Amino acid sequence: MLITMLANRLITILPMNKPLETEFGTIADLIRQYAMRSPQQRALVQGARSVDYAALNTLMDRTVCALQRDGFHPGDVIAICADMSIEYAAIFLGALRAGIVVAPLAPGSGAGSLQRMVQDAQAKLVFTDAPGAESMGPAGAQGAPRIALDNTAVGHALDRWLVEAGGKPVPVVVQPDWPFNIIYSSGTTGEPKGIVQSHGMRWTHVRRGAAYHYDTNTVTILSTPLYSNTTLVVFFPTLSFGGTIVLMPKFDALGYLALAQTHRATHTMLVPVQYQRLMAHPDFDRFDLSSYRVKFSTSAPFGAAIKAEVLKRWPGALVEFYGMTEGGGTCILEAHAHPDKLHTVGRPADGHDIRLIDDNDVEVGLGQAGEVVGHSGGMMSGYHGQPDKTRKAEWFDPQGKRFIRTGDIGRFDVDGFLTLFDRKKDMLISGGFNVYPSDLEAVLRRHPSVFEAAVVGVPSQRWGETPAAFVVLQPGQPMSADELLDWTNSQVGKTQRLGHLQFLNELPRSPIGKVLKRELRDGFQENTGTAVSGSSN
Repeated sequence: MLITMLANRLITILPMNKPLETEFGTIADLIRQYAMRSPQQRALVQGARSVDYAALNTLMDRTVCALQRDGFHPGDVIAICADMSIEYAAIFLGALRAGIVVAPLAPGSGAGSLQRMVQDAQAKLVFTDAPGAESMGPAGAQGAPRIALDNTAVGHALDRWLVEAGGKPVPVVVQPDWPFNIIYSSGTTGEPKGIVQSHGMRWTHVRRGAAYHYDTNTVTILSTPLYSNTTLVVFFPTLSFGGTIVLMPKFDALGYLALAQTHRATHTMLVPVQYQRLMAHPDFDRFDLSSYRVKFSTSAPFGAAIKAEVLKRWPGALVEFYGMTEGGGTCILEAHAHPDKLHTVGRPADGHDIRLIDDNDVEVGLGQAGEVVGHSGGMMSGYHGQPDKTRKAEWFDPQGKRFIRTGDIGRFDVDGFLTLFDRKKDMLISGGFNVYPSDLEAVLRRHPSVFEAAVVGVPSQRWGETPAAFVVLQPGQPMSADELLDWTNSQVGKTQRLGHLQFLNELPRSPIGKVLKRELRDGFQENTGTAVSGSSN
């Protein structure tokens, strides 16, 4: 008891920035410290509901006690398949305090993929809600008990599962190499791959938060899902610095702007399509967004024109992260500091080694294009239970240094900024020439009638492959597909000409805004609907 009292007293007198300067610590311990120092500081807000740090810490302890009561040990796995909520966040954080690995699952993956994810993760307990349970289907939990975060009939009610407040969990000393979470990638395209990230990796991410002005006055709006690494890279730093998270489970531009003004938001993570929709909203400029310090973006290509518009009309810094959930290396573009480099994804972060390799896995020279590979202190341990896929994702330099492959093609300029061309798998070969869809998409976006566009390669008897464009027009900007096809082909070289162009009401996207090009390729039908064919070479 005396040791505990002395430890608690030591925590209360230490400056709160000191723990973040240590080589390793845990997010759960930081939240406990804020609960002691600033118990009434708001931690999580969702609509009219909110919990302060004292209440969040209590919810986390109740979660730890319940898991330990049910026989869970460090290294065991729970899965969460639900909409974003205060309860979701509290269970996630409480499990981490217990040393339990969290597998956050995307409800939109479909019942079959979700079943495989639960089985692959060997999850012993599944937390869900009514929408999540519907997505999983009756067999989705693979025999694991279900806990209903929303207290509905889809599982045991969370309120009854949790241990009563006041219980004392058995302390767990978390180690840096312990798995933190398993994030699933490509679950809709064959067998899901579980990306295992360690506590040490997450601590590395949290520590860099000081460079982005996180502190106890931070208010971060999150409108991307908690199962996505896109969201987690700002979720955890905000709480680790004692700030406030405002949860927005379903994004809409007007609602987001109202939340930002009401809560005096300082930070946010948005994917490029969300920036695009916000910039296009007719009421954007009437909202007071002067409280913003930093806005982040990642997960999908971010057009230079949209970046420029955000810098012009939205106060605060704009930072783009380029990297993979698998880790390896990150490039950072501080757009506000480098307005002449908006076509790039920035330079490698401090301590990150980013290189380019050719098709023979040989490093290329300066100015040459190649596949991007990266090394850093924040790399995945591997794909869960899939050593063969892990090996395929790795590249080793001649000295044996381990890198993670991105599958992206890029080139460094003389200033060390990385320009991306395309996904290696998206590049097409038409008539023997390499064609990068991103080049054609950039041309299409220059047309005033085009809101957004995606280009994929489709089969061609004459050329092997030919580029096909899928276009969403600006509202009130009618034009024919023939006109746009002719205009585009007049702007590009002979080997880049579009073979087909089709209008869509919207592009198929993942919940975090990535265009699902596989769906466009799979659904392509030559000369149907508003599709128009042309000569690509």
